[in-house]
Amino acid sequence: MHKPAEFYLMGYIARYNQSVGIRYVVGIDEAGRGALAGPVCVGAVLYPLDFDWREAFALVTKKGKPKLRDSKQLSAQQRDVLYEYIAAHGRLKHAAAFVSAEIIDAIGIVNAAHEAAAVAMSKLGVEPGRVAVLLDSGLRVPRIWEQESFIRGDETIPAISCASIVAKVTRDRHMEEMSERYRAYGFERHKGYGTQEHLKKIRSDGLSSFHRVTFCTNFSSVPD
Repeated sequence: MHKPAEFYLMGYIARYNQSVGIRYVVGIDEAGRGALAGPVCVGAVLYPLDFDWREAFALVTKKGKPKLRDSKQLSAQQRDVLYEYIAAHGRLKHAAAFVSAEIIDAIGIVNAAHEAAAVAMSKLGVEPGRVAVLLDSGLRVPRIWEQESFIRGDETIPAISCASIVAKVTRDRHMEEMSERYRAYGFERHKGYGTQEHLKKIRSDGLSSFHRVTFCTNFSSVPD
């Protein structure tokens, strides 16, 4: 049975979880699930139970109390600010993992996202039994980890919201780098999603090796 999201936001989380050996929270979320090109990316952020997430989101809040927001509700500049905060903070650890378009075509996006989540989790180097893993709905990690998933977790769970920022920034930067190799497609602008610009290019030029063929069957085919 899933605990309500509010359970993890209350001050007694530390008292509850320390009694069963949990010392850390890991949030996990993905970016790029619905894109037509490029990898899916899963981000993971680990922090101790007493970490105050409001310090981070205060950096992108102009007025009033800091508000928890997922990566899609932030500008690119705000995401970069929060990403650099996460990366530089001494009490936080973060990781990201990609699964390529080729593998997505072979095993499907759901399995690909689960695979990326497992890799991102392993990169954190934390032992099972000491960490509670909180995931956005649709994701899971191997069963050795205590885990809970939440619908719209990126909007309600601080750890998941931070993970969504890591995933989004990491993938966006990768797509910008790959745009140098696939200049015609404009990946630096749409990040592989199905914008009108992108669809028009697929129809005129076909697909590149960076595209997900199984996602693009209604638009074109891979050129010879």
